[in-house]
Amino acid sequence: MKRKMPFSLSKEKSFYESLNDWIGDTLYDDLTEKGFECRDEQIYMAFQIEKALKEKKVLLAEAGVGTGKTIAYLLPAIAYARYTGKPALISCADETLIDQLVKEEGDIRKISDALQIDIDVRLAKARDQYLCLKRLEDAVDATSEVYAENVQSSLPDFVRGNLSMQSISPYGERSDYPDINDEQWKTINFHPVQQCAACDIRNRCGQTIHRNHYREAADVIICSHDFYMEHIWTKESRKRQGQLPLLPDVSMIVFDEGHLLEYSAQRALTYEVQNNTLLNLLERIMVDGVREETLRLMEQLIDLHEEFFRLLRANSNGNTTERKAINKSVELLSVGKETIAISNALLEEFVFEGELYIIPEYDLTMVEEYLEQYIFSMELFTSENDAVDWVEEAEGEMTLIIMPRLVTDILKEKLFSSNLPIVFSSATLSVGQDFTYLLDSLGIDDFLSFSVESPFDYEEVMDVIVAELEEGDKNDYVLDLLQKDEQTLILFKSEQSMKEFKEKVGEEQKEIAFEGERELSSMIRDFQSKEISVLCSYHLWEGLDVPNDALTRVIIYDLPFPPQDPLFDARRKHAENPFKEVDLPFMLLRLRQGAGRLIRTSDDYGSIHIPLEGQDKELKSVISGIFPVEIQTTIIK
Repeated sequence: MKRKMPFSLSKEKSFYESLNDWIGDTLYDDLTEKGFECRDEQIYMAFQIEKALKEKKVLLAEAGVGTGKTIAYLLPAIAYARYTGKPALISCADETLIDQLVKEEGDIRKISDALQIDIDVRLAKARDQYLCLKRLEDAVDATSEVYAENVQSSLPDFVRGNLSMQSISPYGERSDYPDINDEQWKTINFHPVQQCAACDIRNRCGQTIHRNHYREAADVIICSHDFYMEHIWTKESRKRQGQLPLLPDVSMIVFDEGHLLEYSAQRALTYEVQNNTLLNLLERIMVDGVREETLRLMEQLIDLHEEFFRLLRANSNGNTTERKAINKSVELLSVGKETIAISNALLEEFVFEGELYIIPEYDLTMVEEYLEQYIFSMELFTSENDAVDWVEEAEGEMTLIIMPRLVTDILKEKLFSSNLPIVFSSATLSVGQDFTYLLDSLGIDDFLSFSVESPFDYEEVMDVIVAELEEGDKNDYVLDLLQKDEQTLILFKSEQSMKEFKEKVGEEQKEIAFEGERELSSMIRDFQSKEISVLCSYHLWEGLDVPNDALTRVIIYDLPFPPQDPLFDARRKHAENPFKEVDLPFMLLRLRQGAGRLIRTSDDYGSIHIPLEGQDKELKSVISGIFPVEIQTTIIK
């Protein structure tokens, strides 16, 4: 339903002329009178977005920290949504940043209060951010821990069927359960093998209710890059199956922290095969009355699948990286092809089983859908193609990952060929105001762009200290820093690096909080309120907004180079100079993002510490060029 425009339209002026006037009046006068800072960089950015809307172009909007990027894109987005009758979409780097954008003290609430505009903002989170009632039931039965029972007892009454469905309300988001850690959540959230369309309680499912809720948004829908990419890739197939797309049609898109979109696009096109999932699913349908031929094929597939993963483990390298490269031996590929043949034969048998109604319909549908994806994934793995594959292993669960090396052609077809205005917003879209790295990775040809600096006087409020250390001294250096009690964010290049630090500091460092111990947005709230003094994270390089004295020190534990894994190895293989074209631009962009967590407002102050060991010390002159102040060097022997 179209909402009232925030300004009057007339026959004398076009919508875009009226929008331009309203943006100027709002930023120069209305918001300034309400205590907002008047920032030339913010006003320039808003006018450039108005131009992109008018020309229906892709805009690369690089604006330094403190520009007020959120307000700069929100004003034209809200007006354009009401003009077109379709909501604007804001896509964030990850789920945590969604919660940051809509927090009580955030820019959306501030604009709404200052301009007396009721802004209809709704969240569209990825499917794994919602509780699954089916998996919750399984977890209650399978574990002796009380977390699953506590979640079950906290469900709204209508979920249990005790109230009319007229009284339903959204529930079941990850953020609703802040005290559950990430590993526990993974046992009760949505999993791709679940078949929602065939679920008998889907009308009471929190995910379904949330989907219906945000599809009615009038002004703004906020989602993650991962979820938007999943929407893009599944849109046509969902329509063919008689399902609604994950997101409704929108008027424009803002990719906040848009430099991370490529990785979300790749993840959305990724296929996974786990060693235990197939066995667990087939065991669910091995019920009394199943035909002998079907049972024989299921047992044969289980044996082949287990042999495939035994060979996969033997042919994956034994290093400590999270992603392990695979040697595609003749034997491994042969067994993989056999699993495909047996899986196809089994699918044919399931047609007859479905007519007998021996196997519960939901379970049979779930296995059939999984087998179809399993066959497609194994065909990708065993054939000659341009995909990248690797193995991951966590807590005994081995997973084969298959991902496309390039997504540029698909993005051109599915996203950039539309007549949709698209804004990439970030403080770090370029390396030295050169956008080539981003443009090449996304396949963008026709675009507008600009780059404006931060309005802050960094010389007065920020120190950057590089410590040159002997090999192995980094942990002691960081712990010595923490002896001085300050609100500190420690950033790690990977989860593995953070876990190694956690193991080395030991249990005595109880005042240090680590990402993953519980729901991240709740940890951020406690950090901002100073209930946590040291927060360790491998995700919060971008988007974290903790102003004033709630954050006065950022420690960059590692230079954030991309990992030595199959995905980045594939990119390096296709580069003339892998270090300069792949590793260095990635690291510098991410380092700028991490440093940008410190100074968020004109009242902020503090220090950034970068401990360097070994060969990293040779990069001091390179990284010094990305900071707005001259770095200070400390040599510790």
